[in-house]
Amino acid sequence: MTLTTVKVGAPGNPSVGVVPFTDAVYRSCADSPSPSTCQTVGGVRYPYEIGRLEVTVAQWVAFLNTADPEGRNRLRLYDETESSSAWPKYGQINFSSTAGRGRHYSVAFPEWADKPYAFSDFLRAARFVNSLYNGRLISERSSSGDGFAYVTYQVALSSRTERGMYDLARPNTTRTARTGFVLPSQDEWIKAAYYDPRGGGTYSYWKYPTNPGVFGDGDATAPSPTVLNPTTGDVTNAATQPLASYHASGKPAPSWCPAQFQPDVCSTVNPLGLDPILYADVYQASVSTVGGARTTSPWGTLDQGGNAVEWTDTITPPPFGQSSLRVWRRLHGGVSNAPAYQMWPSAVGLQPQDNVFYNHTYPWLGIRIGVIGDPRPGSRQ
Repeated sequence: MTLTTVKVGAPGNPSVGVVPFTDAVYRSCADSPSPSTCQTVGGVRYPYEIGRLEVTVAQWVAFLNTADPEGRNRLRLYDETESSSAWPKYGQINFSSTAGRGRHYSVAFPEWADKPYAFSDFLRAARFVNSLYNGRLISERSSSGDGFAYVTYQVALSSRTERGMYDLARPNTTRTARTGFVLPSQDEWIKAAYYDPRGGGTYSYWKYPTNPGVFGDGDATAPSPTVLNPTTGDVTNAATQPLASYHASGKPAPSWCPAQFQPDVCSTVNPLGLDPILYADVYQASVSTVGGARTTSPWGTLDQGGNAVEWTDTITPPPFGQSSLRVWRRLHGGVSNAPAYQMWPSAVGLQPQDNVFYNHTYPWLGIRIGVIGDPRPGSRQ
């Protein structure tokens, strides 16, 4: 598997205060109008790397066939709702019980290969990272372009998924090593998306992962929404910058239907038993080809705004009234089905790490990997 990361420098950068889902950042939580609900985010003391792109369907399928070569699905890495037959509009991956060893899972249609895998929970994401962590690093190559620094890794995946960077015998697992492949923390994710080392934005933080914007102006300085090829999901208006896959107010959601189906099938057939009117209202948007919007964050990442919301490994208390017996994690980035405010740095979303209901019903949950230190096995601490 080949993965490209961007290098995120400026260790020890300042954090900012955010009040969840409000249109502002503050130099510190002491400056906010609601210090009791304010969170301090974005400061990271060390250099690190984060995925330039979201993990794609093709990459996830390669992982599935490595982690589950017999197709037994004992780790529940796959659900039938992810198939193209069960969910024509969103089904990314098909399963065959009669296929040969290591070939039970396949990309549903070629158009899905370069879309973000979008049916993840935290446990699936952590197992993907463990497969990388336990795998064999074949090559590592640094490069640069447009003012950004990149590292491209070629890794032979491992079938060992239960221990590695995350020990999944522990429900509240955190990083077990100081170097290697990881899921980004909330602060690592926010810094890569919003912190401008050149001092742009407000207190050096952008409002969107695509452009500085203006805090306090609602969605007036939001990026333009993507327009997708109706049968491939490729972005067709990339010349319009800044750009992101999200549902802008008063405009159609970015959407496509695989050419193998008629549009009316995509707009009605679903595994949830929803009637066509409700289904069409709730499930409007599709994920687009990774990197297709071409708009970079201050560090060179793509698609941190919109497309699929992404898991971090940051544990957070549950919302008021929710069970503390479950482990909750932070997610960030908004989705193609959501409005602009979900792309703000204050959009500090959270979900149970094992939300089986969302696995079946929410086709916008993605993964972006990170790297701390040197990922080579001999360099781990």
